[in-house]
Amino acid sequence: MLKTIVLVGMMGSGKTSIGKELAKSLNINFIDSDKEIELKCKKTISQIFETKGEIYFRKIEEKLCVKLIDGNPKVVSLGGGAFLNSAIRRKINKLGLSIWISPSLETIYERLNKSKNKRPLLNYKNLKRSIKEIYDSRKEQYNKANYTIRTKSDNKKNIVKKIIEIL
Repeated sequence: MLKTIVLVGMMGSGKTSIGKELAKSLNINFIDSDKEIELKCKKTISQIFETKGEIYFRKIEEKLCVKLIDGNPKVVSLGGGAFLNSAIRRKINKLGLSIWISPSLETIYERLNKSKNKRPLLNYKNLKRSIKEIYDSRKEQYNKANYTIRTKSDNKKNIVKKIIEIL
């Protein structure tokens, strides 16, 4: 029986675009946790960080992500820091399947450098170092995912095929 598939990993790793493609291939719903938070709060993630702070954001994120994993099977793209939360990880381990989408740091840098969507945790003056520091602080938790998909220059369809093979 298909479980909820939760894509985890760094910002800019491709979780959302891969998740949409995967959900389409499996004919199930796709949910982006960050988009859901923005809808609920009626603010962008950056605005939430600016006005309420990261601690407030993480509390909202935990409540929402734990609820998202319940219910019918779906594909969920988690925000980059959500998988660091032990309550979220426990819920995924109980009801879902986690997959770490892991491109190279250079790929993440290229994507984030040209993205118009500014991420609140990044220092854009020294973007490469900022990405590396965040990655180094999170990789131990990302390694707790059920599976890891290392992406190189693979296109979305190839990555989705790899994921479907492990389901």
